[in-house]
Amino acid sequence: MEITTPRLTLRTAEPSDLEGIHAVLSDVAAMRWWATPPHQTLEESEAWLTAMIANGPDHPDFIIDCAGEVIGKVGFWAPPEIGYILHPSHWGRGLASEALTAAINHLFAHHSFDQITADVDPANDASIRLLERMGFTKTGSAERTMQVGDVWVDSLFYGLTRSAWDAQRKA
Repeated sequence: MEITTPRLTLRTAEPSDLEGIHAVLSDVAAMRWWATPPHQTLEESEAWLTAMIANGPDHPDFIIDCAGEVIGKVGFWAPPEIGYILHPSHWGRGLASEALTAAINHLFAHHSFDQITADVDPANDASIRLLERMGFTKTGSAERTMQVGDVWVDSLFYGLTRSAWDAQRKA
């Protein structure tokens, strides 16, 4: 599976993505808001990538490739919940928005979900702004929803309905 945008290719993960995805998953800044601490070893990233590949090519979870370089991931590891991560060297250029738009379009075009959800750390201002720009609305919050390393983190929950996405695309 492959989706092409003006600057990116979203595609099914491959074993050859290991070094690129490890560069993302081992970066402290990139992993600041992720559900696990930064990967310390290539083996940790290999296990993560192997699990992503095991979902199969029809699963809507994608490697983000920019000019032949793996720069992150976007998609639905557990549909309809979306997740995304980019290497910090690619932040601030609109690439997350571009990747997210393509992934959302794909999910709504090829799957029957009526809503996409997201779980965001309340301190992750950039991700909250991105979701809200994409049309997501806050649906709730909870304290101490997951433990990342030795730290408990809270969650803000967001949702985007198919009808809201369609209306936003038409506007």
